[in-house]
Amino acid sequence: MSLPSFPYHPDPLLSGSVVASDTKCVCCKQARGYIYTGPVFSEEDGLDDGLCPWCIADGSAHKTFDAVFVDDESIDGEISKSAAEELTTRTPGFNSWQQEQWMVCCDDAMAFVEPFGAAEVNGKYIRRQGDVMTYIVHTMGISGGAATRLMNSLNREKGPTAYLFQCRHCDTQKVYIDSL
Repeated sequence: MSLPSFPYHPDPLLSGSVVASDTKCVCCKQARGYIYTGPVFSEEDGLDDGLCPWCIADGSAHKTFDAVFVDDESIDGEISKSAAEELTTRTPGFNSWQQEQWMVCCDDAMAFVEPFGAAEVNGKYIRRQGDVMTYIVHTMGISGGAATRLMNSLNREKGPTAYLFQCRHCDTQKVYIDSL
């Protein structure tokens, strides 16, 4: 069974927000082979690692539990009300160390690609090295050897972690870093 489509989070398996699982969804009561592992903001208990991607995509998890998956305060810019609703109530979020940020470009939320560390910066995201260093120096205010040490210490699993976003309308990619 293929996963539902999420315009703002096109590959939740790659990002780790959805994993293979035999767990029954607490919303639809079905074991569909995958479960959402990202953040859930709701008054209801027992939703962590308990919702399937289909109940997120069709909005039933939001309707049933008044659950949101991306905090609207984490949106890093202005987007339309309909885009904000799609992002917060029908898009898998992602786990971060502190408060996630959802990047914006072209007056729309960007698509979340995945968290990454130094291994990925030096491998498949080698073209993002400049973006990562620019973020460390200009946004975090860290320079010199400390900036290089921070970039080399990035770790997808243990933190500090970098997060990659892709604009849905142009070729822009953006990165931010979060740590404990």
